[in-house]
Amino acid sequence: MADIIDYQIYGDDLQLVEVELDPGEGVRGEAGTMTYMENGIEMSTGTGGGIFKGLKRAFTGESFFITSFLNNGGAKSRVAFAAPYPGKIIPLDLSALGGTFLCQKDSFLCAAAGIEIEVAFTKRIGAGLFGGEGFILQRLQGDGLAFMHAGGTIIERDLQAGETLRVDTGCLVGFAPSVDYDIQFVGGFTNALFGGEGLFLTKLTGPGKVYLQSLPFSRLADRIEAGLKSQTGERKGAAGIGGDILGNLLSGN
Repeated sequence: MADIIDYQIYGDDLQLVEVELDPGEGVRGEAGTMTYMENGIEMSTGTGGGIFKGLKRAFTGESFFITSFLNNGGAKSRVAFAAPYPGKIIPLDLSALGGTFLCQKDSFLCAAAGIEIEVAFTKRIGAGLFGGEGFILQRLQGDGLAFMHAGGTIIERDLQAGETLRVDTGCLVGFAPSVDYDIQFVGGFTNALFGGEGLFLTKLTGPGKVYLQSLPFSRLADRIEAGLKSQTGERKGAAGIGGDILGNLLSGN
């Protein structure tokens, strides 16, 4: 049974969740997400359930370790976790969501002690071959609170039975296990070459809850990289022109 924890979310676009722990209560966080902790909180880093679990996490691109924070003091104490890039923190009450929820591997932030955090692979070969960011998921299982992070704006949808939603793979944050998850080719020659949205979309079929994000980190990183390359090219161009002018002056031309 998971610890019953209290929390408060601070901020707007760069959010932080502060978790209040009674004596003996704990919380587990993704390595590197802790911002601060008060007296009485003790931190321990491990694999989250044996070497095999650690290796499986490392194989899927996650940190080998997961960090636990336990209140060993005699009074309430707090520990806080920060979102890694602009967006929102999503609290999940797993007991109200059927005890299990699936999320993108990079969206998990922290969870109450007692929540199982497992690596989950998509069940279809098409999703595995072409799913990109959606190929590897994390399964959160238990009856307590867990927290995900989404980039940009959060979109929450409750799909009805048979209702279908097609989304950019990177824009998917998490979904209930009752939602059917598959990868679909966008179709069309011009769409594939010039659409700018990738060759494949994630197809979600209800029933169940779905969380989407408007700004996945991969999209943000691509824009930053493109901007840096553009600026570097401009600087090189200006330096080249300046060099030509200086050369002409020195040669007397």
